[in-house]
Amino acid sequence: MASEDVKRSESAVTTIVNLAEEAKFAKEGVQAPSHAFLSICKSLVAGGVAGGVSRSAVAPLERLKILLQVQNPHGIKYNGTIQGLKYIWKTEGFRGMFKGNGTNCARIIPNSAVKFFSYEEASKGILYLYRQQSGNEDAQLTPLLCLGAGACAGIIAMSATYPMDMVRGRLTVQTEMSPRHYRGIFHALTTVLREEGPRALYKGWLPSVIGVVPYVGLNFAVYESLKDWLIKRRPFGLVEDSELGVTTKLACGAAAGTVGQTVAYPLDVIRRRMQMAGWKDAASVVTGDGNSKAPLEYTGMVDAFRKTVRYEGFGALYKGLVPNSVKVVPSIAIAFVTYELVKDVLGVELRISD
Repeated sequence: MASEDVKRSESAVTTIVNLAEEAKFAKEGVQAPSHAFLSICKSLVAGGVAGGVSRSAVAPLERLKILLQVQNPHGIKYNGTIQGLKYIWKTEGFRGMFKGNGTNCARIIPNSAVKFFSYEEASKGILYLYRQQSGNEDAQLTPLLCLGAGACAGIIAMSATYPMDMVRGRLTVQTEMSPRHYRGIFHALTTVLREEGPRALYKGWLPSVIGVVPYVGLNFAVYESLKDWLIKRRPFGLVEDSELGVTTKLACGAAAGTVGQTVAYPLDVIRRRMQMAGWKDAASVVTGDGNSKAPLEYTGMVDAFRKTVRYEGFGALYKGLVPNSVKVVPSIAIAFVTYELVKDVLGVELRISD
């Protein structure tokens, strides 16, 4: 039975690949066996560049967000966006504003590359199945189907790079007063693996997966839906020759980022707190400089939610929301626009229906 299922799956995949190749060759009129591989490489490069550029642009806000999410309530250092940024500048200087950014880029570049590539491939597969089921060869992806493709892409990308995200969170939280410092990604990975075991590298994975559905899914769904609506309706003269300008794409990306991050934010707070749990030589921002109560331990996602709300109130689930809102809008917008611009430069087809 299992072997039959495998054969059927392989047959379905082969059929999809063959149909895609036939359509491509018919359109181009030539046979280019290396074209598909080249297109994949270009898509991965575009996604990686988009992720690296967008995260670097908002690195200070990203670090402040994480510090606000995990700081001990008995040893408050960061009381808001402006005060927090000033405090980091005063105590750690310019380098402190970008602490962890190198690690973040090392993580986000492969993450974004896999995410954007997975989204396009998932969209093509879902569109093919949708057209087969509906019998309409001209059918296009609905917002719900875009949501499913975006969620699949987010889960695949997040799971592939999660250990790097876990240690990135700890590297970002380190301050000059930390009792011990991780020296980099490799040292952090090996230290966590040795002292806390392999499971520790996936602390907070479950709320991350759950949060991927509304966050990444809504990002793609809202972005694609806004683009299609603007192209079809052409309000306020924003569309010329069936193409959106960079500013309009930026606005679409900003709207998509705002919706996604607001819905999923509590899960992001819980993920960060679970990642810090069990850190033997925790950074001072987590322990309150060792002069007050240490952070709580969590047995799981539900326990983390329960203890956070019980001891700090419901508002604790939205700690760091302001700097996150400030940074997520330009971050997501820049990521989408950079991705499409790089793909245009590299000559990659953007529209799934082509």
